[in-house]
Amino acid sequence: MDASPRASAFRDSSMATSLLAVYCVLITLVSVLGGQFPLLVRLTHLRVQLMMSFVGGLMLAVALLHLLPHAAATSGSLDTPAIAAVVGLLFTFFLIRVFHVHQHEPGQDPQEHGATCEHAGHDHVHTEVHTEVHSEVHSEGHPWSWVGLAVGLGLHTLIDGVALGASVSAEAAHDGGWLPGLATFLAILLHKPLDAMAITMLMTSRGWTGSSTTLINILFGLMCPLGALVFYFGAASLGSLQPVIVGAALGFAAGAFLCISLADLLPEIQFHSHDTAKLSAALVAGALLAFAIRLIEPEHAHDAPGHAHERHEQEAEYDHSAQE
Repeated sequence: MDASPRASAFRDSSMATSLLAVYCVLITLVSVLGGQFPLLVRLTHLRVQLMMSFVGGLMLAVALLHLLPHAAATSGSLDTPAIAAVVGLLFTFFLIRVFHVHQHEPGQDPQEHGATCEHAGHDHVHTEVHTEVHSEVHSEGHPWSWVGLAVGLGLHTLIDGVALGASVSAEAAHDGGWLPGLATFLAILLHKPLDAMAITMLMTSRGWTGSSTTLINILFGLMCPLGALVFYFGAASLGSLQPVIVGAALGFAAGAFLCISLADLLPEIQFHSHDTAKLSAALVAGALLAFAIRLIEPEHAHDAPGHAHERHEQEAEYDHSAQE
Protein backbone atom coordinates (compact mmCIF):
# COMPACT_ATOMS: atom_id res chain seq x y z
CA MET A 1 0.00 0.00 0.00
CA ASP A 2 2.81 2.45 0.84
CA ALA A 3 4.64 1.73 -2.39
CA SER A 4 1.82 2.96 -4.58
CA PRO A 5 1.90 6.67 -3.59
CA ARG A 6 5.67 6.65 -3.84
CA ALA A 7 5.54 5.05 -7.28
CA SER A 8 2.89 7.57 -8.35
CA ALA A 9 4.98 10.49 -7.09
CA PHE A 10 8.04 9.13 -8.87
CA ARG A 11 6.07 8.68 -12.07
CA ASP A 12 4.66 12.23 -11.87
CA SER A 13 8.13 13.63 -11.19
CA SER A 14 9.59 11.76 -14.15
CA MET A 15 6.79 12.96 -16.44
CA ALA A 16 7.28 16.55 -15.30
CA THR A 17 11.02 16.31 -15.91
CA SER A 18 10.48 14.82 -19.37
CA LEU A 19 7.91 17.49 -20.20
CA LEU A 20 10.30 20.24 -19.09
CA ALA A 21 12.98 18.76 -21.36
CA VAL A 22 10.54 18.85 -24.30
CA TYR A 23 9.67 22.47 -23.49
CA CYS A 24 13.36 23.38 -23.43
CA VAL A 25 14.08 21.75 -26.78
CA LEU A 26 11.13 23.48 -28.46
CA ILE A 27 12.05 26.89 -27.02
CA THR A 28 15.63 26.50 -28.24
CA LEU A 29 14.53 25.53 -31.74
CA VAL A 30 11.99 28.34 -32.03
CA SER A 31 14.47 30.87 -30.65
CA VAL A 32 17.10 29.86 -33.21
CA LEU A 33 14.48 30.01 -35.97
CA GLY A 34 13.40 33.44 -34.75
CA GLY A 35 16.92 34.71 -35.26
CA GLN A 36 16.61 33.72 -38.92
CA PHE A 37 13.23 35.45 -39.44
CA PRO A 38 14.67 38.53 -41.17
CA LEU A 39 16.29 36.22 -43.74
CA LEU A 40 13.22 34.03 -44.28
CA VAL A 41 10.22 36.36 -43.98
CA ARG A 42 9.64 39.99 -44.83
CA LEU A 43 8.75 41.38 -41.42
CA THR A 44 6.71 44.55 -41.83
CA HIS A 45 5.99 46.93 -38.97
CA LEU A 46 2.37 45.73 -38.78
CA ARG A 47 3.32 42.06 -38.61
CA VAL A 48 5.77 42.64 -35.78
CA GLN A 49 3.24 44.78 -33.90
CA LEU A 50 0.57 42.09 -34.27
CA MET A 51 2.99 39.52 -32.87
CA MET A 52 3.87 41.83 -29.99
CA SER A 53 0.22 42.56 -29.20
CA PHE A 54 -0.74 38.88 -29.18
CA VAL A 55 2.24 37.81 -27.06
CA GLY A 56 1.80 40.85 -24.81
CA GLY A 57 -1.79 39.90 -24.09
CA LEU A 58 -0.77 36.31 -23.45
CA MET A 59 2.05 37.26 -21.06
CA LEU A 60 -0.16 39.74 -19.21
CA ALA A 61 -2.86 37.14 -18.64
CA VAL A 62 -0.37 34.37 -17.80
CA ALA A 63 1.14 36.57 -15.09
CA LEU A 64 -2.24 37.27 -13.47
CA LEU A 65 -4.13 34.03 -14.13
CA HIS A 66 -1.34 31.47 -13.75
CA LEU A 67 1.91 32.66 -12.20
CA LEU A 68 0.50 34.65 -9.28
CA PRO A 69 -2.20 32.11 -8.30
CA HIS A 70 0.28 29.24 -8.44
CA ALA A 71 2.78 31.32 -6.46
CA ALA A 72 0.22 31.88 -3.70
CA ALA A 73 -0.86 28.24 -3.75
CA THR A 74 2.71 26.94 -3.60
CA SER A 75 4.01 29.27 -0.88
CA GLY A 76 0.79 29.31 1.11
CA SER A 77 1.05 33.10 1.32
CA LEU A 78 0.00 36.17 -0.64
CA ASP A 79 2.68 38.45 0.77
CA THR A 80 5.72 36.55 -0.53
CA PRO A 81 4.53 36.39 -4.18
CA ALA A 82 3.33 40.02 -4.06
CA ILE A 83 6.68 41.30 -2.81
CA ALA A 84 8.53 39.11 -5.30
CA ALA A 85 6.30 40.42 -8.11
CA VAL A 86 7.19 44.02 -7.29
CA VAL A 87 10.89 43.11 -7.22
CA GLY A 88 10.56 41.25 -10.53
CA LEU A 89 8.77 44.15 -12.19
CA LEU A 90 11.34 46.72 -11.02
CA PHE A 91 14.27 44.47 -11.94
CA THR A 92 12.92 43.97 -15.45
CA PHE A 93 12.14 47.67 -15.81
CA PHE A 94 15.72 48.65 -15.05
CA LEU A 95 16.98 45.80 -17.24
CA ILE A 96 15.06 47.28 -20.16
CA ARG A 97 16.16 50.81 -19.30
CA VAL A 98 19.87 49.92 -19.07
CA PHE A 99 20.18 47.48 -21.98
CA HIS A 100 17.25 48.57 -24.22
CA VAL A 101 16.30 44.93 -24.62
CA HIS A 102 12.96 45.49 -26.38
CA GLN A 103 13.87 46.55 -29.89
CA HIS A 104 11.38 44.38 -31.83
CA GLU A 105 11.24 46.03 -35.23
CA PRO A 106 12.00 44.87 -38.75
CA GLY A 107 15.27 46.08 -40.18
CA GLN A 108 14.24 49.25 -41.95
CA ASP A 109 15.70 52.70 -41.84
CA PRO A 110 14.24 54.74 -38.95
CA GLN A 111 13.75 57.80 -41.13
CA GLU A 112 11.83 55.71 -43.62
CA HIS A 113 9.72 54.22 -40.86
CA GLY A 114 9.01 57.63 -39.45
CA ALA A 115 7.85 58.76 -42.90
CA THR A 116 5.53 55.78 -43.27
CA CYS A 117 3.87 56.66 -39.98
CA GLU A 118 3.04 60.18 -41.10
CA HIS A 119 0.01 59.04 -43.10
CA ALA A 120 -1.52 57.65 -39.91
CA GLY A 121 -1.53 61.01 -38.21
CA HIS A 122 1.82 60.79 -36.35
CA ASP A 123 3.46 64.12 -35.75
CA HIS A 124 7.08 65.20 -35.81
CA VAL A 125 7.50 64.47 -32.10
CA HIS A 126 6.61 60.84 -32.63
CA THR A 127 9.02 60.57 -35.54
CA GLU A 128 11.87 61.89 -33.40
CA VAL A 129 11.03 59.59 -30.48
CA HIS A 130 10.63 56.55 -32.68
CA THR A 131 13.89 57.30 -34.45
CA GLU A 132 15.72 57.63 -31.14
CA VAL A 133 14.31 54.36 -29.82
CA HIS A 134 15.40 52.38 -32.86
CA SER A 135 18.66 54.16 -33.56
CA GLU A 136 20.52 51.64 -31.45
CA VAL A 137 19.42 48.87 -33.77
CA HIS A 138 19.66 50.58 -37.14
CA SER A 139 22.28 53.32 -36.99
CA GLU A 140 25.95 52.98 -37.68
CA GLY A 141 28.00 52.13 -34.59
CA HIS A 142 30.73 50.05 -33.04
CA PRO A 143 30.78 46.43 -34.33
CA TRP A 144 30.60 45.13 -30.74
CA SER A 145 27.64 47.31 -29.74
CA TRP A 146 25.36 44.26 -29.93
CA VAL A 147 27.03 42.79 -26.82
CA GLY A 148 25.07 45.04 -24.44
CA LEU A 149 21.79 44.01 -26.04
CA ALA A 150 22.79 40.34 -25.92
CA VAL A 151 23.75 40.56 -22.24
CA GLY A 152 20.47 42.25 -21.37
CA LEU A 153 18.41 39.74 -23.33
CA GLY A 154 20.50 36.91 -21.86
CA LEU A 155 19.52 37.98 -18.32
CA HIS A 156 15.95 38.43 -19.51
CA THR A 157 15.80 34.91 -20.95
CA LEU A 158 17.36 33.41 -17.81
CA ILE A 159 14.40 34.88 -15.92
CA ASP A 160 12.11 33.22 -18.46
CA GLY A 161 13.88 29.94 -17.73
CA VAL A 162 13.36 30.33 -13.99
CA ALA A 163 9.69 31.08 -14.65
CA LEU A 164 9.34 27.92 -16.74
CA GLY A 165 11.14 25.70 -14.22
CA ALA A 166 9.13 27.11 -11.33
CA SER A 167 5.83 26.75 -13.23
CA VAL A 168 6.43 23.11 -14.08
CA SER A 169 7.56 22.37 -10.53
CA ALA A 170 4.59 24.11 -8.89
CA GLU A 171 1.88 22.86 -11.24
CA ALA A 172 3.17 19.27 -11.19
CA ALA A 173 3.13 19.36 -7.38
CA HIS A 174 -0.44 20.69 -7.34
CA ASP A 175 -1.78 18.40 -10.07
CA GLY A 176 -2.00 21.14 -12.66
CA GLY A 177 -3.19 18.74 -15.37
CA TRP A 178 -1.47 16.75 -18.11
CA LEU A 179 0.76 19.62 -19.21
CA PRO A 180 2.03 21.54 -16.16
CA GLY A 181 3.57 24.87 -17.06
CA LEU A 182 1.81 25.00 -20.45
CA ALA A 183 0.75 28.66 -20.24
CA THR A 184 4.21 29.85 -19.19
CA PHE A 185 5.79 27.71 -21.89
CA LEU A 186 3.59 29.18 -24.63
CA ALA A 187 4.27 32.75 -23.50
CA ILE A 188 8.04 32.17 -23.60
CA LEU A 189 7.88 30.16 -26.83
CA LEU A 190 6.06 32.92 -28.70
CA HIS A 191 8.11 35.78 -27.28
CA LYS A 192 11.58 34.31 -27.70
CA PRO A 193 11.76 34.67 -31.53
CA LEU A 194 11.32 38.44 -31.17
CA ASP A 195 14.29 38.62 -28.78
CA ALA A 196 16.51 36.46 -30.98
CA MET A 197 15.55 38.54 -34.00
CA ALA A 198 16.65 41.75 -32.23
CA ILE A 199 20.15 40.34 -31.61
CA THR A 200 20.72 39.00 -35.12
CA MET A 201 19.37 42.18 -36.72
CA LEU A 202 21.79 44.31 -34.73
CA MET A 203 24.74 41.99 -35.42
CA THR A 204 23.96 41.98 -39.14
CA SER A 205 23.75 45.78 -39.21
CA ARG A 206 27.22 45.88 -37.63
CA GLY A 207 28.73 43.72 -40.38
CA TRP A 208 28.91 40.33 -38.65
CA THR A 209 28.81 37.23 -40.84
CA GLY A 210 26.07 34.65 -40.91
CA SER A 211 28.12 32.04 -39.05
CA SER A 212 28.84 34.44 -36.19
CA THR A 213 25.22 35.51 -35.82
CA THR A 214 24.10 31.87 -35.97
CA LEU A 215 26.51 30.90 -33.18
CA ILE A 216 25.35 33.74 -30.93
CA ASN A 217 21.75 32.93 -31.80
CA ILE A 218 22.20 29.29 -30.73
CA LEU A 219 23.92 30.29 -27.48
CA PHE A 220 21.09 32.72 -26.75
CA GLY A 221 18.54 29.99 -27.48
CA LEU A 222 20.17 27.76 -24.85
CA MET A 223 19.96 30.37 -22.07
CA CYS A 224 16.29 29.76 -21.26
CA PRO A 225 16.67 25.96 -20.97
CA LEU A 226 19.74 26.53 -18.81
CA GLY A 227 17.79 28.71 -16.38
CA ALA A 228 14.82 26.32 -16.37
CA LEU A 229 16.82 23.16 -15.69
CA VAL A 230 19.12 24.71 -13.07
CA PHE A 231 16.19 26.14 -11.13
CA TYR A 232 14.02 23.03 -11.47
CA PHE A 233 16.62 20.60 -10.15
CA GLY A 234 18.05 23.13 -7.71
CA ALA A 235 14.65 23.79 -6.15
CA ALA A 236 14.01 20.06 -5.86
CA SER A 237 17.03 19.75 -3.55
CA LEU A 238 15.88 22.45 -1.11
CA GLY A 239 13.60 20.21 0.92
CA SER A 240 11.18 22.14 3.13
CA LEU A 241 12.29 25.45 1.61
CA GLN A 242 11.17 24.44 -1.88
CA PRO A 243 7.57 25.79 -1.64
CA VAL A 244 8.74 29.21 -0.46
CA ILE A 245 11.50 29.48 -3.08
CA VAL A 246 9.27 28.27 -5.92
CA GLY A 247 6.46 30.62 -4.81
CA ALA A 248 8.85 33.57 -4.70
CA ALA A 249 10.27 32.65 -8.12
CA LEU A 250 6.76 32.51 -9.60
CA GLY A 251 5.93 35.89 -8.08
CA PHE A 252 9.16 37.38 -9.45
CA ALA A 253 8.38 35.92 -12.87
CA ALA A 254 4.85 37.35 -12.73
CA GLY A 255 6.29 40.82 -12.17
CA ALA A 256 8.77 40.33 -15.01
CA PHE A 257 6.01 39.14 -17.36
CA LEU A 258 3.85 42.14 -16.46
CA CYS A 259 6.69 44.56 -17.15
CA ILE A 260 7.59 42.91 -20.47
CA SER A 261 4.00 42.81 -21.68
CA LEU A 262 3.30 46.43 -20.75
CA ALA A 263 6.59 47.55 -22.30
CA ASP A 264 5.35 46.05 -25.57
CA LEU A 265 1.75 47.20 -25.31
CA LEU A 266 1.76 50.73 -23.88
CA PRO A 267 3.79 52.36 -26.69
CA GLU A 268 1.02 51.29 -29.07
CA ILE A 269 -1.43 53.50 -27.21
CA GLN A 270 0.86 56.52 -27.23
CA PHE A 271 2.44 56.35 -30.67
CA HIS A 272 0.22 54.29 -32.97
CA SER A 273 -3.26 55.29 -34.11
CA HIS A 274 -3.28 52.96 -37.12
CA ASP A 275 -4.54 49.37 -37.29
CA THR A 276 -6.03 49.67 -33.81
CA ALA A 277 -8.74 47.08 -34.50
CA LYS A 278 -6.22 44.45 -35.64
CA LEU A 279 -3.84 45.14 -32.76
CA SER A 280 -6.67 45.13 -30.20
CA ALA A 281 -7.97 41.84 -31.57
CA ALA A 282 -4.49 40.31 -31.30
CA LEU A 283 -4.20 41.52 -27.70
CA VAL A 284 -7.55 40.03 -26.71
CA ALA A 285 -6.74 36.77 -28.50
CA GLY A 286 -3.55 36.39 -26.48
CA ALA A 287 -5.37 37.01 -23.21
CA LEU A 288 -8.15 34.57 -24.17
CA LEU A 289 -5.58 31.86 -24.86
CA ALA A 290 -4.24 32.16 -21.31
CA PHE A 291 -7.80 32.14 -19.97
CA ALA A 292 -8.65 29.02 -22.00
CA ILE A 293 -5.65 27.19 -20.53
CA ARG A 294 -6.84 28.21 -17.07
CA LEU A 295 -10.24 26.65 -17.78
CA ILE A 296 -8.80 23.22 -18.62
CA GLU A 297 -6.74 23.05 -15.42
CA PRO A 298 -8.18 21.00 -12.53
CA GLU A 299 -10.28 23.00 -10.07
CA HIS A 300 -7.84 22.38 -7.20
CA ALA A 301 -4.75 23.39 -9.19
CA HIS A 302 -4.61 26.77 -7.42
CA ASP A 303 -5.44 25.55 -3.91
CA ALA A 304 -3.02 26.40 -1.14
CA PRO A 305 -1.14 23.38 0.26
CA GLY A 306 -3.41 23.17 3.32
CA HIS A 307 -6.57 23.41 1.23
CA ALA A 308 -5.28 20.77 -1.17
CA HIS A 309 -4.59 18.41 1.74
CA GLU A 310 -8.10 18.99 3.16
CA ARG A 311 -9.62 18.39 -0.30
CA HIS A 312 -7.74 15.08 -0.68
CA GLU A 313 -8.91 13.98 2.79
CA GLN A 314 -12.52 14.85 1.93
CA GLU A 315 -12.27 12.93 -1.35
CA ALA A 316 -10.78 9.94 0.45
CA GLU A 317 -13.59 9.99 3.06
CA TYR A 318 -16.17 10.22 0.28
CA ASP A 319 -14.65 7.25 -1.56
CA HIS A 320 -14.49 5.24 1.65
CA SER A 321 -18.14 5.94 2.52
CA ALA A 322 -19.20 5.09 -1.04
CA GLN A 323 -17.45 1.72 -0.82
CA GLU A 324 -19.24 0.95 2.44
